[in-house]
Formats: sequence, structure tokens, C-alpha cells
Amino acid sequence: MVRETWATRVGFILAAVGSAVGLGNIWRFPFITGQEGGSAFLLVYLAFIALIGFPALLVEFVVGRRTELNPVGALQELGSGAWRYVGYLFVVTGFIILSYYSVVAGWFLRYTVIGVTDGYTASAASPDAAEALFGSVATGLDSLLFHALFMVLVVAIIAAGIRSGIEVAVKVMVPAIIVLLIGLAAYGFTLDASAEAYAYYLSPDFGVIAENWTSILPAAAGQAFFTLSLGMGVMITYASYLGEDRNLAEDAGIIVGLDTAIAVIVGFVVFPFLFAAGLTPGDGGAGEIFVSLTAAFAEIPAGRVIGTVFFAMVGIAALSSAISILEVLASYLMDEFGVDRVPAAAGLGVAVFVLGVPVTVDLVFLDLLDLFADSILLVLGALLLALFVGWVASDAAREELEIGIGDLGGLGEAWIWVVRIPVVVVVAVSLYLGVVEYAEFLTEDFADWLAAR
Repeated sequence: MVRETWATRVGFILAAVGSAVGLGNIWRFPFITGQEGGSAFLLVYLAFIALIGFPALLVEFVVGRRTELNPVGALQELGSGAWRYVGYLFVVTGFIILSYYSVVAGWFLRYTVIGVTDGYTASAASPDAAEALFGSVATGLDSLLFHALFMVLVVAIIAAGIRSGIEVAVKVMVPAIIVLLIGLAAYGFTLDASAEAYAYYLSPDFGVIAENWTSILPAAAGQAFFTLSLGMGVMITYASYLGEDRNLAEDAGIIVGLDTAIAVIVGFVVFPFLFAAGLTPGDGGAGEIFVSLTAAFAEIPAGRVIGTVFFAMVGIAALSSAISILEVLASYLMDEFGVDRVPAAAGLGVAVFVLGVPVTVDLVFLDLLDLFADSILLVLGALLLALFVGWVASDAAREELEIGIGDLGGLGEAWIWVVRIPVVVVVAVSLYLGVVEYAEFLTEDFADWLAAR
């Protein structure tokens, strides 16, 4: 089977940015920022992206391009002993994430339809009404049907291939997302509460960081890995379709820069809307962006149009990310078992849909899967890969990074040592804190839910 490649450098960068710019940026980022102290979280998150996210992204790039294989095949080729099995963790992580990601993405499609057909004024005229609307959309038949619809769209794009499917799709979707976000941010600037929102978002309180670092650090780590699609094999897979002449450091810098800029712009969109409606960020959890923003859209001028555009934009962003995750799973079947692209995409789509069904029944399963994948699996995958590249395959990694750049001299060695120590230490601490947080969820919230059955 001939392995596909990207037609253009722009196609690869937009695909990687599209993977990064999805629900992680637009669904998770606002409510995580609100829960973790607003600007305090933003400051830690930006530091984490620059100091940890960028070196970690290069780690995945060199592994993917070096082997031209999916995560499982890549680690089996480069590693030996137990390292040969690490790639399976990426496949499992992507499978779990896509199962609930698709359900949440389906909510955005449903809210887009609501904006077109009914608007938000009547159905979300108060926070209580918005809460009731979210409850009707998040679980039940509506949630199941839109979960199925979203997976059909994802499967269709993956089945079309790298150049005709993913590359064509992202060249339309990513520019559309950026244009729509900038337009919504400009509109948010005109709202009366924008100054208050910007102060909340951009004026960090270092006391909040000092008091809450044990929750802020794992949240920032998980968000960084989630939004950059690290720890699930996406960037290994996308880099495996690259040519040898690409400057990986330059491409990684562009991708990290665009992804981070878009995440920051999301705050300039969401928080002015919330403050304009008199709502407090961080109170709504996973439903924050639905409950709070639909209530806000019911209050602000042109709220129906703005709301419809916003939810449609997030649906597009979710699609651009979901195709990257399914591509990891499909590439595994194609590379390792010789399965053709179309049946691989279709079979995986059905399996992912089935795993996501419990989330359409009760949102406790969303927390169960999201916390496990985000706080543990993603971070564990990134940690193991950093250990492998930093301490086991450092010579091959440095050599691969220099292809397309030239002799890096001390910079190549510096990157390896950043991966070996700062990245490993910070990610290990984040993993420990994430495990503690997940254990608390299992023994408290999830235990209470089980006891109530």
C-alpha cells in the first residue's frame, strides 16, 4: 500500500492547526479558564505552552517523520523492549477522546440548528431556561442523533484520504474559523461589559496562582496537551506524511503560535458575552459555553445571529480536530493490518460512536472519560514519549530535527536536555496531580452518582 503525503506545506500546517484548534480551544478553554481563576490560569497556560508544549510538539514531529508510521508502528520501529508497546497508549487515548468529543461536537451542531430555526430568546431567556435547554440537548435522542451525524461527517472526510479529504477540508475550515473568531471578538469589544471582562481575563493575581497551583498546573498541562493534540499520536501521524525537506522547528513554531493566538482570542469572544449578560465565568462546568452563552445571546443585540455563527464556527473547529484523531486510528489499521482506508474509517467510526453512547445518556460519563483522558492518558503519553526521545532515542531525534534545518550545534543538544529534564519533571508532576484529582472524582462525585442509582 502506497503511503499518502501532504500535497503542500500549507496543507500540513493547516491540518495541524485544525487539529489543535477545536473543542479544546473553544469548548474547554473558556470553562477551564473560568474555573481556575481567569487570568491566573491564562498566565500559567501560556507559560506551559511556550516552555513545555513547543518542545513536546517537536518530539512527536521527529518520531513521526523519522518512521513514516502511525504511533504504534513508530515506537515499534524506534524502540525495543517495553518501549515498543507505548504507541498503543496513543491509539487508546485517541479512541476514548473521540468518543465523547463527538457527542460534545454534536451539541454544537444542535445549537446551530436551534439558532436557525428558533433563536435563543425564548428558549434561553434566563439562566434557568438556558440550563433546561442544555439538558434537553445534552442527553437523550437529540444528543444521540447529532453524535451520529457528526461521526458520519468525520468518517466521510477521512475516507476521502489525505489530499482529497483532510487537506481540502482544512484549507476551507481553518481560515473560516479564524475569520469568524476575529469578527466575534470585534463585536465583543463593542459590548458595555467588555472592559470588565478584559480585566478579569488579562490582569493576573499571583496570589491566586500561589494558592491554587496544585489545581492550576494539571489543568494547564491537560489543556495544553489537549489543545495541541499532544499525547494521542495526532502529530506523530501527521508528521509521518511529511517530506524530508521540512523545517520541523519552524512548522512547530507556526502551529503553536496560531493555536495559542486562537485560544487567546476565544477569551476575547466568550468573556465579554458572559459579563454583558451578568453571568459569572466558571460556574457551568462542561455546559458553561452552552448555558451561559445561550443566556447571553438572549440578552445582547443581534444575539440570534451572533449565537448561530458562534455555534456553527465551533462545530467547524470540532470537525477539524476530530478528523485528526480518527486519522490516527485509521492509520494504525492501514499500516499495521493493511486495511483499506474506507473500511478502516467506517469501522472505526461505528466503534467510536458506540463508546460515546453512554455520554448521551448521562453527563457523569463525560466527566468520567474526559478527566481520565485529559488528566491522565494525554499527560502519561507525553511523559513516556519525552522519556523515550530524551533518554533512549536522543541521537536519532536530534539527527531528524536537523533535516531541513542544518547543523543545530548546541541548540539541538539544548532541545534534548529541555525534553530530558524540564519537560519530564513538569509533566510528571502534572500527571501525579491529575491522578490525585481523578481519584477524588471517583471516590466523591462518581461514587455519589453510583450510590444514587
